[in-house]
Amino acid sequence: MLVSIGGGRAFAADLPGDPILGREIAERQCAECHIVAPGEDVVLGGLPTFQMMADDPSATETSLRVFLQTPHGEMPDIVLSRDQTSDLIAYILGLKSR
Repeated sequence: MLVSIGGGRAFAADLPGDPILGREIAERQCAECHIVAPGEDVVLGGLPTFQMMADDPSATETSLRVFLQTPHGEMPDIVLSRDQTSDLIAYILGLKSR
């Protein structure tokens, strides 16, 4: 089964959560500081875009989960449920350039 989000890309359904819900979370919680739209590579204030995060070779489900659960200097404390975290990770991983 394939899921299509954003720029019409198709992704395997074996992602850790729902990438559609993940995009909604990103738009609500992250878009103030990060560009979350697929394919965007314009950096705001030195912060990586979601596309840049996805294309980082170290971006895996585990590394993203650890990152999202660890406080980071200037990044606000955003509390996400386990399901929301999985959805956000699915969205990010779904952006990986193929």
